[in-house]
Amino acid sequence: MTIATSPEPVLLATDADGVVRVAGSRVTLDTLVAAFQTGDSAEEIHEQYPTVELGDIYAVLAYYLRHTGDVDAYLDGREQAGASVRATNDARFPAEGIRARLLARHGS
Repeated sequence: MTIATSPEPVLLATDADGVVRVAGSRVTLDTLVAAFQTGDSAEEIHEQYPTVELGDIYAVLAYYLRHTGDVDAYLDGREQAGASVRATNDARFPAEGIRARLLARHGS
């Protein structure tokens, strides 16, 4: 018996917003890597995200381990972009006085 030794594709896709997801799912690369970094096994990740096949989780984790620098750079970029959006929102919608503004809207 011969075993096929062709490489398996990593099922990652970048959406229109530049977010890398497991192809065919809404689960992001960020999510899987974060779970793995906190010590979750592939099986535990699969329990949390059953829409992603266990084999695909292993493939994504193998990709991460082989390309840690690239993935970490991508994750750092996402974190910086998120911080920028939060700062913009905080500047546009300051939290100070929010309770008073909400109560004023309700007429209380």
